[in-house]
Amino acid sequence: GMIGGLYDFIVATFGWWNENFTTRVCSAGEMLAEKAKLVFKVNTGAAVLGLGYIVGLKYASIICAGSLAVWWIIIPGMSAIWGDSVLNAWNPEITSTVGMMSPEEIFKYYAKSIGIGGIAMAGVIGIIRSWSIIKSAVGLAAKEMGGKGNVEKSIIRTQRDLSMKIIAIGSIITLILIVLFFYLDVMQGNLLHTLVAIVLVAGISFLFTTVAANAIAIVGTNPVSGMTLMTLILASVVMVAVGLKGPSGMVAALVMGGVVCTALSMAGGFITDLKIGYWLGSTPAKQETWKFLGTIVSAATVGGVMIILNKTYGFTSGALAAPQANAMAAVIEPLMSGVGAPWLLYGIGAVLAIILTLCKIPALAFALGMFIPLELNVPLVVGGAVNWFVTTRSKDASLNTERGEKGTLLASGFIAGGALMGVISAAMRFGGINLVNEAWLNNTWSEVLALGAYALLILYFIKASMKVK
Repeated sequence: GMIGGLYDFIVATFGWWNENFTTRVCSAGEMLAEKAKLVFKVNTGAAVLGLGYIVGLKYASIICAGSLAVWWIIIPGMSAIWGDSVLNAWNPEITSTVGMMSPEEIFKYYAKSIGIGGIAMAGVIGIIRSWSIIKSAVGLAAKEMGGKGNVEKSIIRTQRDLSMKIIAIGSIITLILIVLFFYLDVMQGNLLHTLVAIVLVAGISFLFTTVAANAIAIVGTNPVSGMTLMTLILASVVMVAVGLKGPSGMVAALVMGGVVCTALSMAGGFITDLKIGYWLGSTPAKQETWKFLGTIVSAATVGGVMIILNKTYGFTSGALAAPQANAMAAVIEPLMSGVGAPWLLYGIGAVLAIILTLCKIPALAFALGMFIPLELNVPLVVGGAVNWFVTTRSKDASLNTERGEKGTLLASGFIAGGALMGVISAAMRFGGINLVNEAWLNNTWSEVLALGAYALLILYFIKASMKVK
C-alpha cells in the first residue's frame, strides 16, 4: 500500500508527471483526434491499476470493450455520418456541428447518453431476473412477522438474524424521519409532493435492494449506477407530472435518488460483510447490530471528506470525475428544465443492453464502459492482465493461487494507499498548499514521463506479486 500511496501522492501533490497519457502527445495523434476523432487515453494512477487487478481480466475487458466501442466506433462514426449537422433537438445549447466537435465533446453530448440507457436497462433486467428472490424474501419476512418463522428452537448460526419485528420498527422510524425531511426541507411543505416522493422512494428501495444484494452475492458487482439512474428518470418524470420542476425539482429528484442509492449501497456492502462473517464464524445478528455503529461513524465522516474533495478538485472532470454523479445530472437537468431528454440515445443504449444480455454478455459492465471515460477503463484491463499473468505462469496451481492472493493484497494496498494519500493531498490543497507546477503538466513530456513511471509501477506490481515465500 505504501508504494501505491506514495506513487499517487507524488502525482497529486507534486505533479512530477501527468496523471493521464494520451495519443495527443505527438502530432500524428493530434491529427487523428482532430480529423478522425480517434484518441487513446490511459490513467497512470496506482489505485485504478489495483482496481483492475481485483476486477479481473474478464470483466475489465468487457468494460473496456464498451469504452472502445464508444471512442473508436460510435464517436468517429457520428463525426463521419453527421459531421456537417448540428444535432441539438434535445439540447439547444449545442451550436456547433458534430464535425467541429472534439472527441470529448461528442462523448459528452451524445455517446455518453447511450451508456446511460444501457445502464438503466441493465438495472431493469437485473430486477426481472431477481423477481423470484424478491418474492421469497417477502414471504420469509411475512412468516416471521406472523410468528411462524422461528418455530424451531435450534437455529443454525448462519440463520440467526435480528428479529423481523425490530427490523420493521427500525424501518418505520426511518421512513418517518425521511417523510419529515422531505416535507419540511426538500418539498418546502408541499404534502402532495412529499407523499408521492415517499411512495416512489420506499417502493423502489424495496425492489432494488434485493437486486443489489443478489448481484453482490453472485457476481461480486453491485449495479447501483443503473438502478439509481432508473430511479432518477422515474422520479423526474413523476415529479414533473405532479407539478414540481426547475431547480427545486432537480434537488428533490437528486435527494430521492440519493436515498435509494444509499439503500442499494448499504445492502450490497452488507452482503460482503456477511460473506466475511460466514468465513470467520460470526452470526448475522451480531453483524447487523454492529452495522448500525459503522453506519453512524461513516455518515459522520464521509460527508466531510467529500466536501473537501469537491472544493479542492470537483467531481465534474479531471482526476475525481464522478461518472455516476455526472450521469445523474445529465439525466435530471433536461427532464426538470423542460428542454427534453435524449430519449433516442437512451433507447439505443437500452436495446444494446437487451442484445448483450441475449448474447450472454454482461450488459451492465459493457454499458458502464460506454459511460465511464476511456482513460479510467484502459487501466482496468492493464490490472486485469497483470492478474492473469501472475496467476498463470506456473504449472503448480497452488503457487498460482498464492501469487494471485499476494497480488490481491498489493492491489488492495494500491487502492487504499492511493485513496488515503489522495485525501491528504486534497486537504493540503484545501489549506492553500499547492506544489504542482501546472506549466510542466501542460508539457507533452510530462505525459511521456507518466508512461515511463506507469511501466515501472506495473513491473514492480508483477515482480512483487510473483515473489511468495
